[in-house]
Amino acid sequence: MSDGPTYGFDTLQIHAGARPDPATGARQTPIYQTTAYVFRDADHAAALFNLQEVGYIYSRLTNPTVAVLQERVATLEGGVGAVCCSSGHAAQIMALFPLMGPGCNVVASTRLYGGTVTQFSQTIKRFGWSAKFVDTDDLDAVKAAIDDNTRAVFCESIANPGGYVTDIRALADVADAAGIPLIVDNTSATPYLCRPIEHGATLVVHSTTKYLTGNGTVTGGCIVDSGKFDWSANDKFPSLSAPEPAYHGLKFHETFGPLAFTFHGIAVGLRDLGMTMNPQAAHYTLMGIETLSLRMQRHVENAEKIAAWLEKDDRVDYVTYAGLPSSPYYERVKKYYPKGAGALFTFAVKGGYDACVKLVNALEIFSHVANLGDARSLIIHSASTTHRQLTPEQQEAAGAGPNVVRVSIGIEDADDLIADLDQALSKACA
Repeated sequence: MSDGPTYGFDTLQIHAGARPDPATGARQTPIYQTTAYVFRDADHAAALFNLQEVGYIYSRLTNPTVAVLQERVATLEGGVGAVCCSSGHAAQIMALFPLMGPGCNVVASTRLYGGTVTQFSQTIKRFGWSAKFVDTDDLDAVKAAIDDNTRAVFCESIANPGGYVTDIRALADVADAAGIPLIVDNTSATPYLCRPIEHGATLVVHSTTKYLTGNGTVTGGCIVDSGKFDWSANDKFPSLSAPEPAYHGLKFHETFGPLAFTFHGIAVGLRDLGMTMNPQAAHYTLMGIETLSLRMQRHVENAEKIAAWLEKDDRVDYVTYAGLPSSPYYERVKKYYPKGAGALFTFAVKGGYDACVKLVNALEIFSHVANLGDARSLIIHSASTTHRQLTPEQQEAAGAGPNVVRVSIGIEDADDLIADLDQALSKACA
């Protein structure tokens, strides 16, 4: 699209990054199912490999279908560029890869998806990295956790599973003062509900598997670069500021400016880690994004109605939905999420662990799956599944205690969903 008019979200979610196919005139973005691309001549090939020219070399690095998705997500998030990869977990590693080194750490929220907690607390140790988990509502604790080896602060905008809302601007101010980037996982909110870059985030990551695709068909991840961080302000980020041996001493930040992180993510991250998104997955996600705003409106509308019903039910101890007036995050929602607090939250069932298991087994419309953000309503008992590897203390901190179930409210008829929960709660609490 041209740089002239300023387009609205609903227009951009359909058109950003996409142009009619020059060879055929195809209006929908084609699936470029190809491994490699023919060079014009030897000089063209050399220029591409030397990062002197932008183009397509090999689909581990770049692909035209994936490129459209990268531009679309970056546009919707208000970033300068994006790198798509094979999953949300891949996106997290890809986001940290240019920043970290042996002995470095990331300060991470205690309220993260269980798989992320495991990745940060266990797996990244194999790279010589570490994570410090803190309650990001306690800004003094965040400041105290940051040391000379800290390279980023990491949080979720709307935390999975509890639906807690992060004060992004306050965290960004702490990170800025320390000279390090804030990375925000915006999977649960999507750029329709919240654009973390506008509130100070340096990088935004997504599991495109979830709301962006919205139909439970493919996995994928994305890292969006704000283009606003000065990678050369100190010596903490040599991968971006110092000479790169693999490219004859090229300095990414000096050469590519605001796009330094994006170019590094492709030229080094995808080249060496190989966490590539396949073009068919990109195609499905592009089609999903075309209806993102419409779906999110319905997700939020249903979630508000169902959360309010659950909160009044005697069989339920509490509901964590931040869109409820009773939530401690309700005022924060007004600031960061004026269109709604998303559709992901938990509720505690009287009767504890056993009642939660009975509830999950008794539901008929809700699907019992380890996913969220689908058009279908989903439920899972986090303590026995997604957060099973965590200690009881970690489960409680993450909002995934044994008496809690997580729901991802879909776009079905809200009254049908309430009726399904009603009959299942009757069986669970009999």
